[in-house]
Parts: sequence; structure tokens; C-alpha cells
Amino acid sequence: MNHSFTRLSTLATLDIGSSKVCCLIAHIGRDKRIEIVGHGYNASHGIKNGIITDINQATLSVCNAVETAEQMANERISRVIINISGEKTAGFLKNSTISLHKNRPINDTDIEKLIAKSNGKLNIGDNELVHCLPTNYRIDKGEFVKDPRNIYGENLSLNLMLGVYPQILYKNLANVIENAHLEIAEKTFSAYASGLACLVDDERELGATIVDIGGGTTSIATFKDGFPIYFATLPVGGNNITNDIAWGLTTSFAHAEDLKNRHGCAFLISQDETETLNVYPVGEEDDNTIRQIHKSDLINIIAPRVEEIFEMVGRKLDECGLKNTGSHRVVLTGGCSQLPGIRDVAALVMDKQVRLGIPRNIPNIPKDLYNPTFSTALGMLLFAINYNERKPNKIISHSGADIGGFSKIISWIKQNF
Repeated sequence: MNHSFTRLSTLATLDIGSSKVCCLIAHIGRDKRIEIVGHGYNASHGIKNGIITDINQATLSVCNAVETAEQMANERISRVIINISGEKTAGFLKNSTISLHKNRPINDTDIEKLIAKSNGKLNIGDNELVHCLPTNYRIDKGEFVKDPRNIYGENLSLNLMLGVYPQILYKNLANVIENAHLEIAEKTFSAYASGLACLVDDERELGATIVDIGGGTTSIATFKDGFPIYFATLPVGGNNITNDIAWGLTTSFAHAEDLKNRHGCAFLISQDETETLNVYPVGEEDDNTIRQIHKSDLINIIAPRVEEIFEMVGRKLDECGLKNTGSHRVVLTGGCSQLPGIRDVAALVMDKQVRLGIPRNIPNIPKDLYNPTFSTALGMLLFAINYNERKPNKIISHSGADIGGFSKIISWIKQNF
């Protein structure tokens, strides 16, 4: 099914995360100009590590965010673009090639034939197809080209980047959306949307990985030549840091979150050895029960978890041959990317150039949304107005099917970085 979101005057996105649910409503001008007219967000419930754990609570979280956005925009929405996250997200490449007429240049008919062949007999096992992205073309196994039309050649190839998610998990998410009396217009991986919002054109062309550190997951998307070439999600995020603080200091989750946000840091400095903080024991909110700790005690809990997250990201980059590519940079976004010192720790652990990413590719964003926390929700608007996916009308789903085209991704990256 192919969509033309640019014909719509109103778009709505719904970022369903482990720590928050955010709904944006935007008006789209004829020049693809985005004007955000409504937004609503609140703490999420019934969602853990990107997976629905309680249908009723998750539905209520969605309804509250949508209702707030609708009231601000003074209009009702019925269809939303949603994000997909969770450890089970996966991507793989499918390559197709057709022979060309030697006596004429490549035309639109050739391209349509190649795309149709790429989409044919698509077997994704027991998964939901999230992305079906045509990447660069290649003529006679030579250099990649973005537009092969009017070029002569003997063969034309195309890599199709497919993103999938277990169908059983997707059904739970779809059930929540249906219970909220909404329809899913389209879906996208969280990190892909965040990459569209935060990466500059040169980063997407030369090669960069967006690392979106949310509450329950850390989502990864690698871009090259303007297209995503790798997707992954880790089941860790800012909530794991908060849990560590709650356990380590024997305090409530809410107080641990407050300590992390107000006093947390990803590394220790000498001043932290002398500065003191107040901690409420779990179940006791009386000032008489306050105990004091050194700030260093808090940071000594936070730092190992932060390092572990980037070690895990580094292993993912290593798996696909990007760890030792010096020119490949990493961009951090998501709510947890705002933790002081996290950029320096990421650069040290992964031995990469690292910067912090904010949603910069939509002009005139409302001030309270100009924040890494909303990168995914904003990126989904860009995903919609630049939608170029060609999803097949028919998909083959065989249980136990081999969709492990991961080796193709590794080979492709090693050849092109």
C-alpha cells in the first residue's frame, strides 16, 4: 500500500514510548511546510522496553496524550502515524537486478520493473513489514547512483532495505490504537524518525548512526548515502539508570528519577566527593527520615550503566563493521541524551566523534518541543511528508522463514565504508 501524505492538510503522529506518550498534530502547507498546531504528552503506563504489557493502561496513556493535543489544536484526529521500538526490531537487505536494453537509456519503465521485482515474493516470516525503503541504484555493479534515468547500462540493481517487527507484538500495539478509536495511517522505527529529525544532510550522506536513548530502549539507525542501512534496538535506557538509583539508594522510583534529572552526571569529578544530597528512604516522605549521601555515591551508580549502554551500542556497530571506521560519527538524542557528561562518555567508550542531536530539521518548532525528548515524534512528520516507500500489496509469511539478511547488511557496509 502506498500513501501520499503530502496531499493531506493535517497529519498526526503518536510516539508511544516506555516513559512517555506524545501526540503531535500539524498542518501541512503546499510547500511541505509544517506548522505544529497541537501537542500533548504524559507519562506512559502499560509499556515496558517498547513492548505493550497492559492494554488498558497503554490505551489510557494514548487517549490522554491525544486528547490534550486535540484540545490545543481544536480539532479531532482519526488517523495517526506511530513509532515502533523494542528489542525485536530488525532490518535486512534484499537485492534485485534486471537486464537493460543496450540501445536506449534507463527510463521510468525500467525503474518500475526493478521495484516490482524487488517487491515480488517478499517473505518476512511471522513479522509485520514496517519499512520497505528503496536505497541507491547500481548500474553494472559500479558506483551507486540515486537517479539512474537517462544512463546507459547492461544491468540495473537495487537494494531494498526492509524493516520488520514480530507480528504478535505489533498486534498488541495495533490493539491499543484501535481501543483509542484511532487508525494507523503508517508506521516507522523510532530511530529512523529521530534520524530524519536530527541528522544533517552531510551526516546522512557520509555516514552516521543516530542513537536514540529513551526510557526503556535505545534505538539505533545507521545512515549512508542518504538512506538507512541498519536498524537495531537495545532493551536498555534511562529507566534502567533510574532503577539502579532506586535500588542502590533504597528510595522510590519517583525520587530516584528526580535525583537523576537534577543531580545526575555520566562521570565523576572531584567536587562530587564533597557535595551532599538528600535522599528519602523508600516509603518514607517525612523530612525527619532524610539521609544524606555524597553526590559521588549517586554518580558511581549512574556511570557504570551509562558505560554499559555505549558498550552495547559499540558491539552493534562492531557487528556490522562500523566500529573501526574513523569517519563514521554518532549522534545522541532521546530524553536520556540530556544527562550531563553523556557525550564525553560515549566518545570515550566507542572511540567515535559524538555530538548531541536535537530536532533541527523542522523550522519554527514550539519552544517546549525543541528538545531531544521529542525527536521521534517530530521526525515522524518528516517521514510522512517525504514518504517514498513502495510496499507490496501481497506479502508471503512463512513461519520460520529465514529473514536473516543481516550478513548481506554486514557485507554491504564493509564494501561501502
